[in-house]
Amino acid sequence: MIRPPNHCPSPFTRREFLARSGMGMGMLGLGNVLAQEDVPAAGRAPHFAPRAQRVIHIFLNGGLSHVDSFDPKPELTKYHGKPLPIPKLITERPTGHAFGSPFDFQRYGQSGIPLSELFSDLGEHADELCVIRSMKTDLPNHEPALMLMNCGDGALPRPSMGAWLTYGLGTANRNLPGFIAMSPRGHPIKGPDNWRSAFLPGIYEGAFVNTEYETVDKLIENVRPRPGLSVESQRRQVDLLQAFNERHRRQRGHDEQLEARIQSFEQGYRMQIEASDAFDVQREAKSVRERYGHTPQGRQLLIARRLIERGVRFVQLWHGASQPWDNHDKIEENHRKLAGECSPGIGALLRDLKERGLLESTLVICGGEFGRTPTVEDRNNDGGKTLGRDHNPYGFSLWMAGGGVKGGTVYGATDAFGFQAVENPVHVHDLQATILHLMGFDHEKLTYRYASRDFRLTDVHGNVIHDIIA
Repeated sequence: MIRPPNHCPSPFTRREFLARSGMGMGMLGLGNVLAQEDVPAAGRAPHFAPRAQRVIHIFLNGGLSHVDSFDPKPELTKYHGKPLPIPKLITERPTGHAFGSPFDFQRYGQSGIPLSELFSDLGEHADELCVIRSMKTDLPNHEPALMLMNCGDGALPRPSMGAWLTYGLGTANRNLPGFIAMSPRGHPIKGPDNWRSAFLPGIYEGAFVNTEYETVDKLIENVRPRPGLSVESQRRQVDLLQAFNERHRRQRGHDEQLEARIQSFEQGYRMQIEASDAFDVQREAKSVRERYGHTPQGRQLLIARRLIERGVRFVQLWHGASQPWDNHDKIEENHRKLAGECSPGIGALLRDLKERGLLESTLVICGGEFGRTPTVEDRNNDGGKTLGRDHNPYGFSLWMAGGGVKGGTVYGATDAFGFQAVENPVHVHDLQATILHLMGFDHEKLTYRYASRDFRLTDVHGNVIHDIIA
C-alpha cells in the first residue's frame, strides 16, 4: 500500500524548521525547500515493472457514436428505417427506427481493423490500435458518466485517474505539473471535477489550459515571466509571498487546500521558462504543424506530445467546452465536422510517437463517456426527423495504443445492432484497473487513507483485461 508523504514519522518538516528559525525569517528560502519536499518526487516505485510511463487521454466528450466510428453494423444498415427485430433498451429519450450509419467503413493494416471514414487518418496506425467494442457504463447522463470514467464514482467526490497516477508515480519534471488537462473554449461538463484531486493532496490535481488561444502569451499568461522584471527579482517576490502564506498557514493549522495553494505559487515560478518552451508549437517545423492541422484540437495534440517529452505523466485532451459530441440531431453533419477537427491530429500524434520511439512507453486512450443508440432519436414523436442518436451506456467503443497494449486487436463485441455489449463486456472499472496495471500498479493496492478507509480509483470493483496486454 502506498501511503501519502505525511505518514512518514518525523518530528517536524524542513518547512517547520525554517518557520521556527529566526522568528520565521528562514521562510524566505521556502521556495527551494518546497521544490524538494512537497512536489511529488520522481522515482516512487510502482508495484511491478510498468509497460507505460505516461498517458495521453483524448476525451471525445459528449459521447462518440460507436456504430459510426469503430463498430460497423451491416445488420443496422439492412434494417435502416425499420423497427429493430430485438427489444429496444430503455434510453434517456424516446428512440424510433433503426438508423444505419451514413459513413463508409474500410479495413486497414494487416489486422484488417475496420474504421469509418470519420477516422481514416488512423488507418495507417490500425496495427497499433486495440479497439475495445464492449465498453459499458452504469449511467446514461453526462455528468455521472463523466465522473465514473474519470474518477471511478458517478456521485461521490473522488480523485481523478490523472491524480491517482501522479500520486502513485510522482513527476518526472519538477518544473511542470505532473497532470495537465486541456480544452479549447472552456471547460467540459462538470469542469474541474473531471481532473480534481479530491482528498489527495492538491498538488496532484490537474492543471487546466484553455487551448483556444494560439500564442504562448495567452495559453499560459499567468506563468509567463513578467516583462521588465529580472528572474532574481521575481524569486524574491515569490519568497516573500510564500513567507506571508506560511505565516497565514501556521495560524490556521493543517489545511490541505492552503498547502496546495502555497505549492502552486512555487510551481508557477518554476514553470516560467520550461512551460514557455513546451507550449510554444512555433518551435516545431512547419511540416509538423501542418500534419497536426490548424485547429485547436490539432494544436493541443501537438502540445501533448511536447509535454510528455518533457516528463508530464498524464495529459488529458478534451475536444471542447460543454459536450460537443452529444449529437442528438444531424449526427452525420456534426460528427463529420468534429472528426475533421481532431482526426488528422490524432494520426499525426501516433506517427510522431512511433517515429520518436515514444509509443511503446506512452499509453494513448481515445473515447467518450458512453456511446450512442443504433436507433434514431424520436424527439416529440416526429418520426426521427432529427437524424440524431440518444445516449447509450449499454455498449460503446474506445481504443488504446502503445503503452503495452496488444496492437491490431479488436476486443469484445456488441450485439448485431450495436445496442449492448454481449461478448467480453468491459466495465469502466475494468478499464481503469487495466490502465493502472499498464502503469505498474495493482489497482487494489494503490490506495490512500482517508476518513478511516483505504480508498482506490476502482472502489471495490474492476478486473484487469489481460487479453489486451501485449
